[in-house]
Amino acid sequence: MSDRSLPSATNLHSPLAALMWPTRPGESVGALRAVVLVALGTALMALSAKVNLPLPYVPMTLQTLVVLMIGAAYGWRLGSATMVAYLVEGAMGLPVFAGPVGGIAPLVGPTAGYLFGFVGGAFVSGWLAERGWDRSVVLLFTAMAVGHVVILAAGFGWLAFGLGLGMSKAWQIGLMPFIAASLVKNALGATLMPAARRIIDRRR
Repeated sequence: MSDRSLPSATNLHSPLAALMWPTRPGESVGALRAVVLVALGTALMALSAKVNLPLPYVPMTLQTLVVLMIGAAYGWRLGSATMVAYLVEGAMGLPVFAGPVGGIAPLVGPTAGYLFGFVGGAFVSGWLAERGWDRSVVLLFTAMAVGHVVILAAGFGWLAFGLGLGMSKAWQIGLMPFIAASLVKNALGATLMPAARRIIDRRR
């Protein structure tokens, strides 16, 4: 097997956030930058949760778009950490979820699978972005599509098996209503992110 087929550190690209707020040479993700970005990310997640269309069991929100864009902009480590912080904020009772209140209930109710799937979605989009997929509209659309599959699969699995609704009902309420919206979100995110990256690259 050729060495070219194996991923290496030289194949990795800096996340968009690292280019916008660079650290000193030889320094990893700075603590201050990480704290600020996580706080900003969780605030955006809370805001996107409140922009929702109420549906039976699971509301339609802008959250998956924000999750995948945070992952692509932050990279998989900080993107995943931001989603974990968001879940912790909700579990502590802060009203960051789609409903009027936070707490444990959303993390064990119908939306639980999607909420925990956010961590996997941010991981996927961030991991692929660090390998250059955020530079191309087509590739980033694909990366975000994979991230959406991860999130929706987690939500579907929880509805079907965790809550015992069965696969047919879980499909009707947990997948089918969100497919078209996911494609629109993919297109929006895949258009905005590479454009922002090109602007920053030119300025550098």
